[in-house]
Amino acid sequence: MLAVFIYGFDYYFASAVQRGLSSKHALLKPSGTIGLRLGFLGFFLLLLMYLYPIRLRWAWLGRQGSSRHWLDFHALLGVIGPLVVTFHSSFKFGGLAGVAYWIMIFVALSGLAGRYIYGQIPRSLTFAEMTLADGQEQVAKLAERIKSLGILSVRDVDGLLHLPDLQQAERMSIPAALLEMIRFDIAFPFRMWRLRQKMLWSHRKRWSLVGFRRGHNVPLESAISMVREQALIRKKLLFLSKSQRMLKLWHIVHRPFSYSFALLASIHVVLMFMLGFY
Repeated sequence: MLAVFIYGFDYYFASAVQRGLSSKHALLKPSGTIGLRLGFLGFFLLLLMYLYPIRLRWAWLGRQGSSRHWLDFHALLGVIGPLVVTFHSSFKFGGLAGVAYWIMIFVALSGLAGRYIYGQIPRSLTFAEMTLADGQEQVAKLAERIKSLGILSVRDVDGLLHLPDLQQAERMSIPAALLEMIRFDIAFPFRMWRLRQKMLWSHRKRWSLVGFRRGHNVPLESAISMVREQALIRKKLLFLSKSQRMLKLWHIVHRPFSYSFALLASIHVVLMFMLGFY
């Protein structure tokens, strides 16, 4: 796609009249040599994306592979497919195909949001939903292990959180809770970096790429790893009920748009054959 974009840069940003006079028009227009094949490729990738919902209903397919890998594959196709279709359309979105395109973009964006929300629900190694009690027990065990190492204090751990308490989290609206989770996830790597800097300084070690890279102090890195795990679990438990509600609401919104896009895209392909564009 990068090669196509570089080759057709002047074409994609030209006016309709200039496109018609361009030597690249026969290649890059939606019915052109390259454009048409990109359309077939994009349609095929988007069809593969529907293997994931089929897997949820087909027992044999459901036994193949892990749910997480299937979901990641589904999300990957949900990004690559629209990218290919965008180049197929040559950045012109009108008519029935344009309606289908914008629905596809909405489905792709909502899919990425759904993948993020799905990742906020704590799960066991078998991907069964973890209860609040299980999560609190795991956090307590990690806290004891961190304390036994004697390297990091409770204050160091709490400094990573900057989260509301449980009552405040429950009073938040769903959009506010989502924004709070995103804010935490963006800031968290930098807080871990500052913690590693502080610990490296206190142990009179060199900074190891300013604290971004793991150092050679095994007990210290083990403690930091447990702190990271504990902080992320505490965040997920805090917003557990909100995440579950978000996921249910997301299913209500995502599925109808996804199926309507599949219908419109199929109509577009059928009309293309009927009108002789291929």
